[in-house]
Amino acid sequence: MSDKIPPKRQISPQTQSEDTRLAGVLRPQRLVEFTGQEKMKANLAILIEAAQARQEPLDHILFHGPPGLGKTTLAHVVANEMNVNVRITAGPAIERAGDLAAILTNMRAGDILFIDEVHRLGRAVEEILYPAMEDFVLDIVVGKGPGAKNVRLKLPKFTVIGATTRLALITAPLRARFGAAYRMDFYELPAMEHIVTRGAGILGVPIMPEGATEIARRARGTPRVALRLLRRVRDYAQVRAEGEITQETAVAALNLLEIDPLGLDELDRRVLRAIIEKFGGGPVGLETIGASISEEPDTIMDVVEPYLLQLGFLERTPRGRVATPHAYKHLGIDYTPNTTPQQGKLF
Repeated sequence: MSDKIPPKRQISPQTQSEDTRLAGVLRPQRLVEFTGQEKMKANLAILIEAAQARQEPLDHILFHGPPGLGKTTLAHVVANEMNVNVRITAGPAIERAGDLAAILTNMRAGDILFIDEVHRLGRAVEEILYPAMEDFVLDIVVGKGPGAKNVRLKLPKFTVIGATTRLALITAPLRARFGAAYRMDFYELPAMEHIVTRGAGILGVPIMPEGATEIARRARGTPRVALRLLRRVRDYAQVRAEGEITQETAVAALNLLEIDPLGLDELDRRVLRAIIEKFGGGPVGLETIGASISEEPDTIMDVVEPYLLQLGFLERTPRGRVATPHAYKHLGIDYTPNTTPQQGKLF
């Protein structure tokens, strides 16, 4: 089987929910359409152009960073740029080594295998993935007991694109097999404004520049959040503001959704208030915070903490989480430094 990339192949359609299909409409299709992450885009463009010039598949790529910044979108963009298929899966969905073997044996030369939440792959699955990524072979065991034998199958050369919000949880052997790793950061306001304006144009919603800025400002530097808020503001404008998104309409809609001017939602404020009001501002452990507000610690770590840390509202210390004076000020609470040690499991 040839390892050359076949020309002009279409991305396989995926079964998607209505929200996911709408997100697909709003998703950039080419690298030039992708807004923000300029340094990463420049490096990615070089990687793609070099692979095309050599008529080889891309090296394996790892995208890491907070959720909602475009890791899945970039996998589709890369596939479009390379004119190849992309197969989508997730770490928790590959429960057994046989599941991964079934996927790999159906790969074609140049195909991209996108694994979301790659840090959640099981150890047995990773053992199958190592030789597949490094040597493009699949080692399977046929039979059981004394008669069992190892069979090595040759695979076409393909590309694995992994995405994770928890880089530290990826095992060192797996991380070493990715030839390129890119961190995705929160987006600046101009990039967010462009994303909102572009999304409104695709949805056919009239939007004023001030309205786009208001949505962008409250979207916590995250395109997924920006497009979700845009859809909700569009609904509000359609029902109560004759369909046009102005600054006044955006402010009214976002206030109704309890999204404050810095983009904090009810869960963000509950976390900060729990640390300040229940635990004297911290330090306090993550599990203790989660138990106090009936929320999973992983949700707080992956969804809430990154933005609060970015704003300077939260500190991670060896003894736990601590609310900063900026958090007190934002919530309208008088700052009183806590000197009493707090209890709780630390992470």
